[in-house]
Amino acid sequence: MKKIEQIDISGDVGLRIWGKSIEELFKNAATGMFNLVTDTNKIKETEQKEVSLEADNHENLLVQWLNELVFLYDTYGFIGKVFRISIQGNMLKATISGGIFDPGTNESRLLIKAATYHGLSLKKVALHWEATVIFDI
Repeated sequence: MKKIEQIDISGDVGLRIWGKSIEELFKNAATGMFNLVTDTNKIKETEQKEVSLEADNHENLLVQWLNELVFLYDTYGFIGKVFRISIQGNMLKATISGGIFDPGTNESRLLIKAATYHGLSLKKVALHWEATVIFDI
């Protein structure tokens, strides 16, 4: 099964994401988003961040999750590489290992402003989850 597919949209960019579990889908969404920003293979794991979020449904939780990661990048230059995620109901707890983006060393790809609700979908299909997320760039 594919994990991530980039969607080109006029003026924006999107991802189609799949996962065997809701946690795997959220992990793949984070990985895909950070790979839009830079080559995450070249980020050294030097830091760890903890994130806890709650929303009224999984769609809102996905957007909040991705926007929290955008905040960590915008504020601290933090790029996540390894995501350990637990979702119970509509609560997410995550430990993220990653490092600080260095413009002298790391490739700049897209500047993501936010994950949006435009075209958002998240559903369970048979034995897997799939989602579509559009980002403002």
